[in-house]
Amino acid sequence: MRCPYCSTEDTKVIDSRLANEGGEVRRRRECLNCHERFTTYERTELPFPSVKKNDGSLVDFSEAKLRTGIMRALEKRPVDAEDIDAAVARIINKVLAHNERHIESKQIGEWVIEELALIDDVAYVRFASVYRRFQDLDAFHHELDLLKSKRSKKKAGISIVKTGKPS
Repeated sequence: MRCPYCSTEDTKVIDSRLANEGGEVRRRRECLNCHERFTTYERTELPFPSVKKNDGSLVDFSEAKLRTGIMRALEKRPVDAEDIDAAVARIINKVLAHNERHIESKQIGEWVIEELALIDDVAYVRFASVYRRFQDLDAFHHELDLLKSKRSKKKAGISIVKTGKPS
């Protein structure tokens, strides 16, 4: 690996760790010439399926477009970058696990909606309103009702156990 500081090719790996939910290897390196340290990431490069748009055209999958769509929905929302990276990684894993040469853009959009529902309710509704082309207020109410019912079912399935000393 070439040093980004002095361009020498003699570097050594100091530390290796899994990153991005095991999808990447993070390597901490040191240059043997200038002794500067830097980080590299290693990941498997797999062929992505083509994305079949609603009009039938095929386009290359773009992680940048995926991330941009998610970021637009999350604009001005209090969400950690790690949560966004994890959501993008989960969607990419689903795309790569898709065993076809083409994947419907609609399927990717549904995965984005699922991830946004886990991260932030407002971003979920923002994305869903554009993606599903809400035409009136009733469509918003219907989507909000679906979100509320999912939340109440999720809460009903979780039992909270409090521990500690009684006061």
